[in-house]
Amino acid sequence: MSDGGSRRQEDEMRARMIDVSSKVPSVREARASGTILLPDEVLDAALQGTGPKGDVISSARIAGMLAAKRVPDLIPLCHPVSITWVDLRFERICEGITATCEVRGTDVTGFEMEALTGVSVALLTIYDMT
Repeated sequence: MSDGGSRRQEDEMRARMIDVSSKVPSVREARASGTILLPDEVLDAALQGTGPKGDVISSARIAGMLAAKRVPDLIPLCHPVSITWVDLRFERICEGITATCEVRGTDVTGFEMEALTGVSVALLTIYDMT
């Protein structure tokens, strides 16, 4: 004979997607930033586009945008959202590069995961290309 109480507890603990079907769509925006620290000579090459793999910043921008659009394929249980705009900006800081990803759209849930994923992949691309 099975214990109904432990079955309920097991159901409450399992991973599941949140039901957002009752939420009203609205314009939403999210922004995330991150920084990668690099040695001066690597930093200069990245910003000048003279690294071993070519134009680092343009490649990182495109990679971050593509990643933001693919979040449901990468993060389990993330809702697909209707992205209408993604932007990545890069700024030199003393010891590295700060990337900022902004994502906007109209949907029933936010775009935080898209912004975080976009900035993460952009920074990973900078690392890979340098």
